[in-house]
Parts: sequence; structure tokens; C-alpha cells
Amino acid sequence: MRTRILIVCGPTASGKSARAIDIAELEGGVIINADAMQVYRELRVLTARPSVKDEQQVPHALYGVLDAADSCSAAKWLALARIAIDKALTAGKLPIVTGGTGLYIKALMQGLSTIPDIAPQIRAQATALWQERADKALAEYDPLMGAQLKPGDSQRHTRALEVMLATGKSLAHWKQLPRQKAYPDADFTIEYCDVAREELYRRCNARFLAMLEAGAVEEVRALHALGLSSTLPAMRAVGVGELIAHLNGKWTLDEATKHAQQATRNYAKRQVTWFTHQLATS
Repeated sequence: MRTRILIVCGPTASGKSARAIDIAELEGGVIINADAMQVYRELRVLTARPSVKDEQQVPHALYGVLDAADSCSAAKWLALARIAIDKALTAGKLPIVTGGTGLYIKALMQGLSTIPDIAPQIRAQATALWQERADKALAEYDPLMGAQLKPGDSQRHTRALEVMLATGKSLAHWKQLPRQKAYPDADFTIEYCDVAREELYRRCNARFLAMLEAGAVEEVRALHALGLSSTLPAMRAVGVGELIAHLNGKWTLDEATKHAQQATRNYAKRQVTWFTHQLATS
């Protein structure tokens, strides 16, 4: 009998968490987080993490498990997810992997490139290069990836730089190598939460207002007080930069809200595009 793993995915504000809870109650499942920002414990409100009540209703895993000072990569998430999935399977529970980070879901289903671990000092060197020279750094160190990546994409440029610095080989080289699947014999069932675009955008706007009422400003104030680097993933969560700009006096709360709502809608649009293309080819 093949191992069954359920994927509940979709864009932000599409109702993934509620759907996952319904399924977990019906089938006796464990909800396993596949959202790149919900792994950070300091960002419960701004990432719309399941509430304490939700977590008590059905088992949840990988929510709020890392500090904002940590950097969660797809490889790190996959290692944690395998532990959670194996634990659920051993207990006779259905693993319900839930989230909107397509890269994480793709890593679980298709495996990751066999790129060696990157030492923290190399990662810091790559970040410094990007901050000093931006796109020109990658064009010099790895012209192949420099030509492939969009200008200004700091996250992907920095990743390509750190791989080249650490291994002496282009990220393109590592990507073409065979991937090792975590669950080669698993039966992956995908449930995509589809919402009409106009309704999705309405939900995005409404949810950010609800986040403000739930204490998002105070949450970001506490995060900002930690003095963390702006290059860390947690500091790039939608809404963090906008509310920091408000706290620093650059924008009024109303201005920050409008910017954050727009950023949320843009993010949802990118997720819809990614899932539409990837699910069609998977």
C-alpha cells in the first residue's frame, strides 16, 4: 500500500487552513505547515498562522518553530517536514501538508538539487556582495545565472552567489543534476483552493485589516526591536516592511495599510500564476 500524503495548497487568503482543518477532523490528519513565513514564531498575526484554538482542535506541526533570526530554506523545511510526516504516518494519521509556498511543496514532491550546505560566512559574503554591487556581482561571478535571473531579485541573486562562492560551480550546474525524492513511492493528492480573482483580492484587503485589529503593528514593533538584518526572510514577510515604514514615521498607518494590501494582492497573484503553471505540469 502506497503512502498517502495530501497537499492543500493555493494563494494567500484562499481558505487553505480552514479546509485543512475540515479534512483533518474528517480523516484523522495532522496539518503540516508549508508556508515559508508561518515557520517563524514572532509572526503569528502578520502571517495569519492558525490560532491557538485551531491548533487545539486538530494536530498542527511546523508552525512557529524557528526564530526570526533563522533563515529557513527549502532544504531546511524539507528536513523538518520529513520528520513531521514520518511521525504522522507512524501514528496512523494522514499528513496534510498545507501552505502557499510552492517551492516547498515542489521540493517535497519532486526532491531538491544536491547542492552542498552553505556555510554561514559564505552566505554573509554573498549578501555583502549583493548589497555592494547588486546585479553586477552575479554577472561577474556567475554570468550564466546572471542572465537567467530577473534584475533586482535579491533573494535569488544572493542564492546564486553563495552557491558559486561555496562550490565553484554555477547554480545552473547543480539544478541539472538528478533530484533525490523524499518519498519516491508516495501517493500525493493535491487539493488546490481556487478562488475567483476579485474575491481573492477582497479577502486579501479584508485580512490585512483584521491583522491590524489583532495586533499586527505591535507584533512588527517587537520584531523591529530585535535589530535583525533586513535581508532575513522573516523581515521580508508581506506587511513587515510597510509597518516598519509606519513605525519609522515614513508613512501614516493608512498609507502603510494601502501599500501592504497592494503587496498582498501582488503576492497572491504570483502564487496563482505559479500554481497554475506548476500543477498543470506536475
